[in-house]
Amino acid sequence: MKSRKRTWISPQAYVRLQRELASLREARDARDKAADDNPAVARAWKTRMRRIHELLEHADVGVDPPDDGIAEPGMVLTIRYDDTGDVETFLLGVRDAEHGDMEVYSIHSPLGAAISGARPGERRSYTLPSGATLDVTLLKAVPYGIHASEVSRV
Repeated sequence: MKSRKRTWISPQAYVRLQRELASLREARDARDKAADDNPAVARAWKTRMRRIHELLEHADVGVDPPDDGIAEPGMVLTIRYDDTGDVETFLLGVRDAEHGDMEVYSIHSPLGAAISGARPGERRSYTLPSGATLDVTLLKAVPYGIHASEVSRV
């Protein structure tokens, strides 16, 4: 039997997803009417419910990864785009689970896949859908919980 890998999400995302799933389940009459009127809408609704259920079922909720500076899900990463010198800070997580002011990149995105496993100072390259290649350097990787507590103190 194949076991599914656990997925890191924040406690806030977990609660938000629980609420969204509950509201989708409560709206069965509207969903059934949508199925009659537009099967594509009904499929999208069911797909979203299934996706949320899978996220919740396989979630590691707010269990921060070790504070070892390695880029992995649950870490807030600060990177520099080497060609421009621009700096960006984002959460490496599940894009459709997290919600808030911070940008979220999935580990399956081109940037997320490239930067995963990097240590501060390490340079990685990734290819954009357009075919262009970008070089980035990991400047800092901090567990989400530590980052959130630092931000709340400011």
